[in-house]
Amino acid sequence: MHVNAGVVDDFNHIERCKDSLYMGTPPRGYLSNSLKKICQRYEDKPRFVSLYDPQKHIPVYSAYTFKKSDGEKRVDFPWMFEPQLASDKGSSNMEPFPQSSHMHKNFEDTQAVLEDYADVVQYERGQLNPDQHQADPLDKAATYTLTNVVPQIKEFSVGPWAVHEQLIRKRLNNYCRGTAYIITGVTTSGNMIRRDNLDRVAIPEYMWTAYCCTDFDHNAPYSVRYKFPVFGAYGLNDRVSNNMVEIPVKNLEKFLRGRMDVDKNFQIFYNDCVAD
Repeated sequence: MHVNAGVVDDFNHIERCKDSLYMGTPPRGYLSNSLKKICQRYEDKPRFVSLYDPQKHIPVYSAYTFKKSDGEKRVDFPWMFEPQLASDKGSSNMEPFPQSSHMHKNFEDTQAVLEDYADVVQYERGQLNPDQHQADPLDKAATYTLTNVVPQIKEFSVGPWAVHEQLIRKRLNNYCRGTAYIITGVTTSGNMIRRDNLDRVAIPEYMWTAYCCTDFDHNAPYSVRYKFPVFGAYGLNDRVSNNMVEIPVKNLEKFLRGRMDVDKNFQIFYNDCVAD
């Protein structure tokens, strides 16, 4: 049976990355019709989900299951792209960028390419599903697709954002007993990385993240326990005033409703991660 993953119509099947989402349900309320659902497949296995904007050339969010990990970052993986954004005849697996940058012109209309990040020293390639939240080498490798990456201001990336990623990693390592689902996304305000006088890649204004873990350690200290089963955070993608703010997920949804193209029913996790 041929399973057409890569760019998909829905995530309603295990081969279309259903298992990356709490209750198999993606965030609801996004209004744009141009966003592409990507089941991120690597080596023929579904790894995680991204909702991708082929005009702004960034993911709006990535959704993944957290794996208990030591937080080591691997940097020797090749950067990859999504063939099916360029052509529905493309491979359903992410693939490394061809060596020849001339070849990149074949898909740069629909997604970011390495050249977009080449000369912008103030930005890092910020992974929405970070390598450090995965343990298996292939799961780690799969995070190195540019369809999982946004331009992150260096001071924010290596500062408050990195600190928060580690904080959540340790919290979930220590206190989440079952599966933890994480969704990390961005808001934009119109700023773009330009290349050859063309707008190429949207620069996030805010970056946000939330986790859902319904099976957690009820004996955790209260300072941690009240942040289960679900909690969120956001920070300004800037050099200054870029501290991370941890807030309940309902407050995060309210904050995001005013800054994203979503309707009033915008919801990050099914039923706000409250187990029935």
